[in-house]
Amino acid sequence: QVQLVESGGGLVQAGGSLRLSCAASRSIFSANVMGWYRQAPGKQRELVALSTTGGSTNYVDSVKGRFTMSRDNAKNTVYLQMDSLKSEDTAVYVCNFNGRLGNYWGQGTQVTVSS
Repeated sequence: QVQLVESGGGLVQAGGSLRLSCAASRSIFSANVMGWYRQAPGKQRELVALSTTGGSTNYVDSVKGRFTMSRDNAKNTVYLQMDSLKSEDTAVYVCNFNGRLGNYWGQGTQVTVSS
């Protein structure tokens, strides 16, 4: 069992920044992939960024150059630095852990960008 706790969401004006955190109850080394997803009202959940234990990070095209995913293995935490936020980034952001222990989701944190 892996618990994931997200934090850092909130209300921000367009052009602003937020930093999301996702703290895992188990070592994130045991995850093949850690990911950030988001779900806006009335829309399907979409992938935002993925980080593999091999060191690669991939982003959805709409956030490339604006969002940066990083990880602190010692703290079992992954981050999502979000800059130049746009109103279309408004969503619930959810952390995902996928590996040999299974596939787990956090509860999510709300990000609201006002225009």
